[in-house]
Amino acid sequence: MKVLSLTEPYATLVKEKIKTIETRSWKTEYRGELYIHASATKIPKKWLANRELMQLVEKTPLHFGTIICKCDLVDCICMTTEFIENLKKTKYQEYICGIYEEGRYAWILDNIVPLTNPIKAKGHLNIWNYQNEAE
Repeated sequence: MKVLSLTEPYATLVKEKIKTIETRSWKTEYRGELYIHASATKIPKKWLANRELMQLVEKTPLHFGTIICKCDLVDCICMTTEFIENLKKTKYQEYICGIYEEGRYAWILDNIVPLTNPIKAKGHLNIWNYQNEAE
């Protein structure tokens, strides 16, 4: 299975369907099923200090070191000024859940389904493959 690791609270924001766009500095040609992994990395202090962001998950348990949901990566859009301004006006909650800068990429996630039984896993950079030991 293809997996993308995100630092909390972003992985949980995806699982809760609050965040449906993952922002990255690099593009991908991959489209299809993608599992979201909550990395074991501590939440950076800068993010913890962002009350607007952290309020989105204040009543939701965060996960660390587990694959917590699956989704479909359906598109990868190079951000333009127009794209960013439109998102900021029409989907402000989504806007505060990412780094929106011209020239970065918006990975569009759809069909998000939380896993009933999260999978313990060590994360990796980029899109990576998880092989279940039972497979």
